Amino acid sequence: MSNQKLFNVAVVGATGAVGEQIIRLLDQRNFPVKELKLLSSARSAGTKLRFKDREITVEEAGPGSFEGIDIALFSAGGDISKVLAPHAVEAGAVCIDNTNAFRMDPETPLVVPEVNIEKINEHKGIIANPNCSTIQMVAALKPIYDRFGISRIIVSTYQAVSGAGAKAIDEMKRQSREVLAGNPSNPDILPVGSLPIKHQIAFNAIPQIDKFLDNGFTNEEMKMIRETKKIMGDDSLEVTATCVRIPVVYGHSESVYVELKQDFDVDEVKQLLANAPGIVLVDNPQEQQYPLATDAAGKLEIFVGRVRRDLSNPRALNLWIVSDNLLKGAAWNAVQIAEYIAIEQ
Repeated sequence: MSNQKLFNVAVVGATGAVGEQIIRLLDQRNFPVKELKLLSSARSAGTKLRFKDREITVEEAGPGSFEGIDIALFSAGGDISKVLAPHAVEAGAVCIDNTNAFRMDPETPLVVPEVNIEKINEHKGIIANPNCSTIQMVAALKPIYDRFGISRIIVSTYQAVSGAGAKAIDEMKRQSREVLAGNPSNPDILPVGSLPIKHQIAFNAIPQIDKFLDNGFTNEEMKMIRETKKIMGDDSLEVTATCVRIPVVYGHSESVYVELKQDFDVDEVKQLLANAPGIVLVDNPQEQQYPLATDAAGKLEIFVGRVRRDLSNPRALNLWIVSDNLLKGAAWNAVQIAEYIAIEQ
């Protein structure tokens, strides 16, 4: 539309994995960009990135970077967001923050567009993007929650190394070559936590994502627990999580057990999922068709399968949920929020 409002957009953390995906999506989705400002740390400043038919030089992010910016998408780490997002808000920008900095702040909406899009309108300058593993789970459970109610969720995640950054991907590939050659794997990146101890990720599963807390859960697990309740708007939800890093490059997978408040028909649940926004039902076990991380990689949707009634509890359901952690789990969710803001204005 020729009379569509155009927006000055900033991407903070432009040279990171999520930042690069945000820029690509803004391009692919023809987001109404007037000017695009790319921001990063001093180390990456000066890098040139392509957007549409031109190259843009990345600038160092600072408190004065947001003059004239309408929408700022942050993906440069929680510490950076805590420092710079208030400056962006003060300059008049709406911030969409992909870090953990503001997610549990009662004044900040925590938004998955397929679940609670209306919360965007409550923002006071900052809208938080949830954790990647939380996003795909709540989007898949929302239609079930609305129809039958949910009392309890038990989730085990199988999370891709890209969630820990480019260095973790490189380490997994290097270790795989070393192990196959019969050499020591020499881990130095994973798990990312408070201790210097590291474990081999190649051909392994590490039951730790982020640091351990005093309650025995990791920070990642507590994010899923707290964020799920906030997004669903239901503090009575009982949620527990075990988060595991596995040697997959892109795509988080989740085994989810949910206890419903009402009796249900499995075929109706499948139909709800098939009709839900952003969800693709892949559930044909007879043909060995179910969601795979390798199929979800590079796609915007959330894939759900292995839908079945639990054998020990007739009101419980088991599901398998897979999504690209850098796209729907991060960049795409943020761009969806930005698109909503653009439409509303």
